[in-house]
Amino acid sequence: MKDKIKKNMGIGTRTENVLSRDRQIIRVSFVGIAANLLLAGFKVFVGLLSHSIAIILDAVNNLSDAASSVITIVGTKLAGRSPDKKHPFGYGRIEYLSAMSISLIVLYAGVTSFVESVKKIIHPETPDYSTVTLVIVAVAVVVKIVLGSYVKGQGEKLNSDSLVNSGEDAKLDSLISTATLAAALIFIFTKVSLEAWLGAIISVIIIKSGIEMLRETLSKILGENIDPELARKIKKTIMEYDDVRGVYDLILNNYGPDNYNGSVHIEVPDYYTADQIDQLVRRIQVKVYEELDVILKAVGVYAYNTQNLEATEARKEVMKIAKSYKNVLQVHGFYLDEKEKTIRFDTVISFDENDRYALFNEILKKVEEKFPDYQIIGIMDTDYSEI
Repeated sequence: MKDKIKKNMGIGTRTENVLSRDRQIIRVSFVGIAANLLLAGFKVFVGLLSHSIAIILDAVNNLSDAASSVITIVGTKLAGRSPDKKHPFGYGRIEYLSAMSISLIVLYAGVTSFVESVKKIIHPETPDYSTVTLVIVAVAVVVKIVLGSYVKGQGEKLNSDSLVNSGEDAKLDSLISTATLAAALIFIFTKVSLEAWLGAIISVIIIKSGIEMLRETLSKILGENIDPELARKIKKTIMEYDDVRGVYDLILNNYGPDNYNGSVHIEVPDYYTADQIDQLVRRIQVKVYEELDVILKAVGVYAYNTQNLEATEARKEVMKIAKSYKNVLQVHGFYLDEKEKTIRFDTVISFDENDRYALFNEILKKVEEKFPDYQIIGIMDTDYSEI
């Protein structure tokens, strides 16, 4: 399977690993649906027998939790669609939209719970806890803790925000049920009703969690910087080739969980022929894909001087000038062309610098003063893997 993929590497390619991940996400979601439906049915049955509207309404909450798992399944199915003319990068980001929908459900649950708790604080009612009610609540706590831990754990393993959010939602439900059970026991032994106050506190926690889930998902939709660990692995893999002296300008675009493609620059000797560069680039693309499942759609090339002593000394001087400023992160792509009398290099300046362009121009000016006989071609660059 991997050999076939290598022959047709492209954005959105559905590998066996990706298909297996989708199947696992759907299987976990079905477990969530089954557990919530069973719990809802149990509560409805007991609620009808005990004539408790509260227990029946709580069963409805389990149905909304099952809906979260349905959203995950639908989102995973849609995200698995093959790229087409309208969406050539595939549909992987739909998973982020399904995760966002679940975070909105959590946020809505927290707000409605808070409103109801405040109403009870303003207009307190004497609670009536029965043994049946307490048993139902206790069962709900156990089921939700086990279910939430399982779903969230699988979500983290499969890098699925939808599953993580669904699992977190279940664990938050268990928190509500635990608070209800605690309030019931306190009332039974002390006749002091704290249910509404505990409900309000827990609701605030749920609202906070919902906002954090939403913020995290929106951040991924907007586009986050590269995972430092993944960037290090890619650079290390490329640097294993003997004639590659440096790896720079790594850019990765994320089109869904674990669906990366991007570009990079490598620094190779100036005596390399077009044929040698072509072979090296293709080997790098295949190796990075095989080992890290990252598709490098473009590999740019910087040449470095190999037989010019003046160029070596000039590079040291330029590096010395640039590195004298604390917010200069990197200087790369240096090349001295003695025939054309040009010196070119890229300078990476941190976003911590108040005026990046002013600093860059200051560096250029000093380099020009140091090498008056050369035309200085400088570029202010951003290395996204170093942010």
